[in-house]
Amino acid sequence: MTRLVLICALALAACGKLGQVGRAPEFSPLEGSAQHYAMYSAQLPEDVAAATPSDDSSLWAAGTGSLFGDRRAARRGDILTVVIEIDDSASISNSTGRNRNGSVKAGLPEFFGIPQRLDDRLPDGASMAEAVETRSSSTFKGSGNVARTEQLTLRVAATVVEELPNGVLRIEGQQEVRVNFEMRELIVTGYVRPADISRQNEITYDKIAGARIAYGGRGQITDVQQPTYGQQAADILLPF
Repeated sequence: MTRLVLICALALAACGKLGQVGRAPEFSPLEGSAQHYAMYSAQLPEDVAAATPSDDSSLWAAGTGSLFGDRRAARRGDILTVVIEIDDSASISNSTGRNRNGSVKAGLPEFFGIPQRLDDRLPDGASMAEAVETRSSSTFKGSGNVARTEQLTLRVAATVVEELPNGVLRIEGQQEVRVNFEMRELIVTGYVRPADISRQNEITYDKIAGARIAYGGRGQITDVQQPTYGQQAADILLPF
């Protein structure tokens, strides 16, 4: 039964891939996402200021479109730019060694003459003078090395999808670029403080709390770089 379920699952996955043969990867739909909902849902104001006759005659406006207005993202549906500049490198080397030896020897050379009486009943060569003798030895050595270098420089527009009660903004950004039959994807999510947004309406990735940054691709080149479904299933199921 388990084999049948596995075969059916692999067949369904293969059918989904076969439907993309000869076709470029499809873009992810924005409809129904949190960004789409934040853009198209009008937020009700907390209070409405009473209009005065002099409002329309004033030379200076207080909105974001004014000359000195604050154009930084501040509410749901606003857009800001996320600057991602990752240049990290790490090198870790560990070595562990352990050596242990043990020896135990016990016997009854003389105990009221009992060992001598028992020796007569034991096979030739056996004696109670050296009844028990054990020896143990163990050696362990381990070493590990990690060398990692990451460089990534990107800019992506993100949307404010939620305003938390403490004033923090939750943002989501998604960018897809299709070149021939390969789709490059960039996804950014996290929480930002309005005070960390610059006057240019930008924020760096290191000021995003709970940042989730994903950069990858899907398409023909990515499929070739991955092992087949059968190989992946064998790697999981085979114990050796």
